[in-house]
Amino acid sequence: MITLSKNLIKRLYFKKSLSTIEISKRLGISEWVVLGFMRRNNIPRRSFLEAYQVFFKKKQLTFSIKKNLSLKKERLKMVGVFLYWGEGVKLRGKNCCVDFANSNPEMIKIFMKFLRQVCGISEKKLRVFMYCYSDQGIENLMKFWHNVTNIPLNQFTKPYVKKSFKENSKKMEYGLVHIRYADKKLLIQIENWIKEYSKFFEN
Repeated sequence: MITLSKNLIKRLYFKKSLSTIEISKRLGISEWVVLGFMRRNNIPRRSFLEAYQVFFKKKQLTFSIKKNLSLKKERLKMVGVFLYWGEGVKLRGKNCCVDFANSNPEMIKIFMKFLRQVCGISEKKLRVFMYCYSDQGIENLMKFWHNVTNIPLNQFTKPYVKKSFKENSKKMEYGLVHIRYADKKLLIQIENWIKEYSKFFEN
């Protein structure tokens, strides 16, 4: 029989960042026993925000940043980060993701290379959201962006189709796409790179 102590529970809960369920499994006792012990011994439980931060920190990565980059890959990294700095959705809220929007096929190609060759992303987590006008041939546009990105069509979400305005349709010949990757940790990594480059070029 495990003998509970304040030091043991505090070490597991605060230092090891285990949840009450994980502690109960570790010690082979009921979660209610753990909760009751914490309550009787005035061991405070994490707030919702603190619990989320612990969960987020322990969440497994879905990408693998490439190490020891060649000169060409280093340049690709810099270009990809700068592209996101200018055209990417920035960090806000807990449900944010990497979201790069552009209508230029070459920029999209380069950003896709950055995600694949530098960030080591998981292909299955990629999504494409397309914005276009109703007179542009939606299916053909989706096939066009499929060829540009090499992302399967079943990973394209329902496009946003706006009523035709001929001038705007000509300005965005291929519509506009959002390349999305649902991993907040990758967004944080990209934003950290942005800060690093920003400081580097300050002087």
